[in-house]
Amino acid sequence: AAEAGLQVPKQSPQEIEQAHRQKDLFALMDDATKYFQSEIYKPSHKQALDYLYGRGLNDDIISNYRIGFSPDDGQALRQHLKEKGYRDSDMLEVGIIKNSTKGGDPYSFFRGRVMFPVPDRRGRIVAFGGRILPEHLRPPAYGNFTPPKYINSTETPLFHKGRMLYGEPHARMAAVNGETIIVVEGYMDVIACACAGIRGALAPMGTALTEEQIVSIWKMIPGDEKVPILCFDGDNAGKKAAVRVIDRVLPLLEPGRSVNFAFLPEGEDPDTMIRTRGFAALKEIINNAMPLSAFIWESNIWGRKFDTPEKQAGLKKRLLDQVSRITNRDIQNLYKDQIYRKFSDSFMRRPKRSYGAVRPPIYAGGYGGVVGKAPLAPSMAPRSPLNHKKSILPKVLIAAVINHPHIYGSVEEKFGCFDIQDIKLENLRQEIIEILSENHEIERDKLIETLKKSGFTEEISDILSESVYVHASFCSPRSRGEDVMSKWLSFYKGADDIALKKEIKHRWGPVLQSSSHEEEDRLKIMMLANVTDSEDGNS
Repeated sequence: AAEAGLQVPKQSPQEIEQAHRQKDLFALMDDATKYFQSEIYKPSHKQALDYLYGRGLNDDIISNYRIGFSPDDGQALRQHLKEKGYRDSDMLEVGIIKNSTKGGDPYSFFRGRVMFPVPDRRGRIVAFGGRILPEHLRPPAYGNFTPPKYINSTETPLFHKGRMLYGEPHARMAAVNGETIIVVEGYMDVIACACAGIRGALAPMGTALTEEQIVSIWKMIPGDEKVPILCFDGDNAGKKAAVRVIDRVLPLLEPGRSVNFAFLPEGEDPDTMIRTRGFAALKEIINNAMPLSAFIWESNIWGRKFDTPEKQAGLKKRLLDQVSRITNRDIQNLYKDQIYRKFSDSFMRRPKRSYGAVRPPIYAGGYGGVVGKAPLAPSMAPRSPLNHKKSILPKVLIAAVINHPHIYGSVEEKFGCFDIQDIKLENLRQEIIEILSENHEIERDKLIETLKKSGFTEEISDILSESVYVHASFCSPRSRGEDVMSKWLSFYKGADDIALKKEIKHRWGPVLQSSSHEEEDRLKIMMLANVTDSEDGNS
């Protein structure tokens, strides 16, 4: 400072006192942690240690994460720390004891719980999470009181819940070594990941992920590409939690900074999944995580039907309003670009064939607006290949998905868009979409059982029959699973090409009679698209 001609800022007496006091509080928390660590290995607390072993933890993991146990005696920790010279006021300040409402001595906040110390980024213990033992491992309850499974430290001078992440020191080291950062729900999920060799796991402190935590995660990832994976349960609560994260992360997006989303099967968390299915199952889900841009689209169409222009317009407005919260202009424009293209591909009938090789740009004036070119009028819009009321084609495609539900993720978009005139078949399709959107891993027999319970017994019997299988053997349950998806897509496309040729053939007469140059030009464009596809080997 002297060489630079600067004066070193001097701390005020109050700041010096506060710094010393914080050091004392950190020391207090460390001594409390050591106490809990010693308690878990006492014979009287064997049930707590057995619980951890039963969850797949070993002594190395217990030691690395400094896991301990708080005894039922509400005065034991307080007396231990008082013997080391700490005051009640200090213990109250960091939240490890609380005042009695009956006028007695202060007593331990955590009692009869497995203790998970929470370190800050420098490894200093700043808080605790306490997990009650399962009912069969703890003393009988008094009265009808059911204790909460987890309780966490309250906010203190050392601990700010919205900023902290459990497992941060381990995750920072993992990130430096090039490992992926994965955000899970709780303490045991982080530790289960560590047991499986995933050292980059983090968890928020009993709350939804905050903006500060998201920025903190990005900062701990070296390099230009900072894309952690947020792992959620696959049930409705998990999906709603993921949707809430979208609103928090959108204004923070910067080039190279985003998040991916991974969803576990319903009823599973990383801890239970690793113990029942093994690390490979979790790794597969993580490897197939969904980019933020894709999840925004999916979260807006889940369980909904967009069969009218008004509903489609509402969807577009919601999507554009959502991405307008992105403050980085370049990223916002690129997201809007994706929305327009995805919307066109999903809802404008035959968008490629309508314009073919001479299709104009979708956007004009940057990304802001759609070109004012009128789409095909309803009377001229090419029909879906599957819109004949008595056609066998919808039954074939639906039967294949029911018999081989594992293909749904690959054919989802097409499966949800083709026209079905039979209202019973349409209702069946919507039910299948709802079930498979909730559980991509459902087995055939369970899917059929669920559909029958929903009132589709007659439709199932009609579709899952030899009279349908004879038209396309790939849709039968006897077909090889690995071939079904490609054959499904080929069948769909083949029917699509036939329908287009019929469409062109049957429309030339009315066009010539009407002498409409505009409609004649549109038919030429349709023909050109068909020829172009044929030359590309797609017809």
